[in-house]
Amino acid sequence: MFNHIKPSTPDPIMSLMEAYIQDANPQKVNLGIGLYYDDQGNIPLLQAVHIAEQRLLEQRRPHTYPPIEGSALFANQIQGLLFGEQQARIATVQTVGGSGALKLGADFIYHSLSRREIWVSDPTWANHWAIFEGAGLKVNTYPYFDDQSGQLRFDAMLDSLSCLPEGAVVLLHPCCHNPTGTDLDPAQWRAVIDVLQQRRLLPLFDIAYQGFGDGLEEDGFALREMLKTDLDFLVCNSFSKNVALYGQRLGGLSVCCGTAEQAANVKGALKTLIRRSYSCPPTHGSQIVETLLADSSLRQMWERELAAMRHRIKQMRISLSSGLEQGNTTLDYARIRDQKGMFSYTGLNEQQVSQLRHQYAIYLVAPGRMCLPGLNQHNVDYVTAAILDVTRPA
Repeated sequence: MFNHIKPSTPDPIMSLMEAYIQDANPQKVNLGIGLYYDDQGNIPLLQAVHIAEQRLLEQRRPHTYPPIEGSALFANQIQGLLFGEQQARIATVQTVGGSGALKLGADFIYHSLSRREIWVSDPTWANHWAIFEGAGLKVNTYPYFDDQSGQLRFDAMLDSLSCLPEGAVVLLHPCCHNPTGTDLDPAQWRAVIDVLQQRRLLPLFDIAYQGFGDGLEEDGFALREMLKTDLDFLVCNSFSKNVALYGQRLGGLSVCCGTAEQAANVKGALKTLIRRSYSCPPTHGSQIVETLLADSSLRQMWERELAAMRHRIKQMRISLSSGLEQGNTTLDYARIRDQKGMFSYTGLNEQQVSQLRHQYAIYLVAPGRMCLPGLNQHNVDYVTAAILDVTRPA
């Protein structure tokens, strides 16, 4: 019965992680998958999360079914983080991670809105393509980043968005663009939002790294500006990175509507899609975040820990770019310093990425995406020397 099923194409990021794990080189460095590591190379358990979990353990809550849409308190807290306020015209549901939010959003776009296409930035996170195509959407691109110059293609982006048909769905990254780390500034966001309004487009925002760019509030700038408009839009968010709850698969989908009545109807449609898929979300991760955000002292502790993670990433950017600046390299080291969030689009080509992997056991995602938190005080000089070696002028 299963003879016709062919071997699948491995996911480029997850397969790279598997290769890294199997590598016996003691100097190996994982700069591939999007995980935050501390300066000792460990994935941290945040102290605020640890305390929240201890409180939950003491409460001895039963493991009952949650509502289909997840916790109402958690949904309100999501709105507060994303938009700075709660509004009845926003329908928010808990999802199975940020990826689950994207899939649920794509299913809603396809089944409830009868859209058949979506436009994503060139480049974008590779799994965006798989998720949207898997939901039945044709994926198109708009210009975003020039890898040769290391610059945002902002004018080309605006021109492309201005030519889209009315009602077209557009995926946008509010902060910490994956994979380039190159973000729009506030003035550029206002210009993009003007085009979205003029063309009556439907934005789908993917915010997986809130707090890793400039801060929680600053990273939500585009969403809060959008809320001032009369446009409907969707937001997918994740707590994998900023609360370091990768394995809890905790995210949310928010649909901003014109009225509270529309939001209630949209939430009903989302609940129908959820029930058909996974019935209801898990509870442990959302209870951790609820506990953390509901207690002012725990929230302050978390925000300090998040700020420390953000600061360490920026320091690694400075250390790496400074080391490259002092060497003899063809690489544009300034872009590594100036980009934001967990990733850098380094400008390394596929051959150089391959050399780093096979000669130095340094793992990056082709064609040159680097996960900066994989660097630390113990390996940054080693990585710098390796990059200098593979990028020396001919």
